[in-house]
Formats: sequence, structure tokens, C-alpha cells
Amino acid sequence: MDTRPGASQTLVVAPSWVGDLVMSQPLIEALASQDPSGHVDLLAPAWTAGLFARLPGAGRCLSSPFAHGELQLAARRRLGHDIARQGYHQAFVLPNSFKSALIPWFAGIPRRVGYRGEFRYGLLSETRHLDKAGVPRMVDRYYALALPAGAAPVHAPDPRLAVDRSSAQIARLAFNLGGLEAPLVLCPGAEFGPAKRWPVRHFAQVARAMLALERPVWILGGAKDQAVAEEIRAHDAFHAVNLCGRTSLAEAVDLMSLASGVVSNDSGLMHVAAALGVPTVALFGSSSARFTPPLSPRARALSLELPCSPCFKRICPLGHLDCLEKLLPAQVIATLEALQGGHAGIAADS
Repeated sequence: MDTRPGASQTLVVAPSWVGDLVMSQPLIEALASQDPSGHVDLLAPAWTAGLFARLPGAGRCLSSPFAHGELQLAARRRLGHDIARQGYHQAFVLPNSFKSALIPWFAGIPRRVGYRGEFRYGLLSETRHLDKAGVPRMVDRYYALALPAGAAPVHAPDPRLAVDRSSAQIARLAFNLGGLEAPLVLCPGAEFGPAKRWPVRHFAQVARAMLALERPVWILGGAKDQAVAEEIRAHDAFHAVNLCGRTSLAEAVDLMSLASGVVSNDSGLMHVAAALGVPTVALFGSSSARFTPPLSPRARALSLELPCSPCFKRICPLGHLDCLEKLLPAQVIATLEALQGGHAGIAADS
């Protein structure tokens, strides 16, 4: 048992997606306020650990080594037995899978709270019913777990991330991003599929408009987004800096905190930008802002709301992707300017 002063009594089995992890922050902070230590520990994939120091309410990161879809029952039992030594009193299981509920059960944590999911009877000591229609937003579903069972649904506070200014400047220097001017950040990736990705030429037009004013443009994303970032640069936006795949998650968060604005597909980095309080234009095609909107007064979700959307498909089933093709750069630029407090002199190409 962990007998150190200030050891948390609460473990949160965190989601594996960046956006979902950001949306769990209000729950984490609420649980931390209820814990004698003032923080909660999280069980999550090691690659997300860099985000934890920036999540108010989060304590230690316990690394979950399991890839998506892997059962590895014996390994989960061993990890559960290791976690049992920490002496947690309660665990909140955010993913709805059978596998995610196994480790707190193996650890013998007395109170294990989560929503009814796949074959979890017995693994959870307190199973909550989810009214999907009544609580459409993911952030509110997570937050409700901190409330007593049967409590009326409430709107969660907006997620927030806290970045130390010196850490952000260190990241800027590490990538030779000289100068002090706040950049426009573009996030053209979307892990789910092409039906969530605004066209490259549209991103390029926004980048060109900013570069014409001699303002920096950074492109952030994972290694899989390197190619699309280079496509954006190839559209006469070659002065934009391609940082995709070059940064850690923590560095990407720190660099994004320096931005004057962010234009992003519906992705994890969209939620990061909103939680940082940066002016954020979020582009929705096949997905719905009703379920996972960017949560900040300085963020706006843009969607054409065509009759065929949201379809929640990875690839446009009609073959035209009108929901994003017809969402034009001029509208995005105007929205960004409004969020920034007025016209910044950015003109879209005709």
C-alpha cells in the first residue's frame, strides 16, 4: 500500500484518445477536489503522459502498456496486482470496454464506477445507466460520474489545460521557431478518416492569407500527418513550418499555447486548442459538434449541416465530401477574425 503523505485514493482509467482525455479533465478536477490528496492518478497509455502535467487535477500517470484491442489477460492481472499495492479506495472507468474494467477489478479496488458496457457485470461495483439522448455531450457524460448516482444531468465546466509559459518558450527555441510573434496553427489531421479532413487546398488558402501578412504559420500533428502538411506547403504556402511528427504530445500542447489562432479538423488537437483558450475554428464534416464540440468561449464549430451529414462515416458514402468541400476558407477566416476580436486584415483568395 502507498502510505506516502498525499497519496491519491482515486484512480481514473483514462481514455486512450487525446480528445477524450481532454474532455475528461472536468471530471478529473472534480474528483481531485473530493480526494484528500487534492489530485487523482490516471491509468493511461504512456504516450499520453506528457499531457498529464498540463491537466489540472491529475497526479501520477500509471502506464497502461496494452495496444488497442489487446486482451492479454495474464498481463492485465499482473498489472492489477501491482496497482493493488497503491491502496486506491475507488476507481472510475471511463472507456466502456470489458478490458478497461479488468485492471481495477484485479487490483481489488473496493469502489469501481463506470457506465454499463460490454460484459462488465461484476467487474464494476457501481454501474451507471447512461441516457445518451438526455446527455449527448461526452464531457457531460464523464463529469456525471463524479456526481451521486441518479443525480440530474448538469453541464460540465469547460475542459482546461495549464501550460507554463517558460515551457512553451523552451519548445519554441528547441524547434528554432524564432521570433515572438504568435503563429496561426493548422491541424489538418484526423485519425478517424478522410471524411473528417478539410481539403488541403482550403488549409493552404488560409495559410497563404496569413503568410502574405508576414505572420508565422505552424502545422501540427502526428507522424501520419507529415504528408498532408507537405501538400499544404506545396500549394504556395512553403513558408509554413511543418512540425507534424517532430514534436512530442507535450511539446505540441506547449507550442499551441503560443498561437494567435488555430484552424483544426475535428480531432484531439482541436480539443487541446479549445482547452488552452486559444481562438479555435473547428471544422466538422462527417462528425457532429453536438457530441464532441470544442469547449471554450473562444472556439467555434463550423458545419454546413447538409442533409447528408453527420453521417459518421470514415469515407464519404456519396463520393463528393460536400460537407467539407463547400465549407470555404473565406468563412473560416471570417470566423477566426471574429474570435480574435476583430478584423486582422486577412483576405482569402478569390
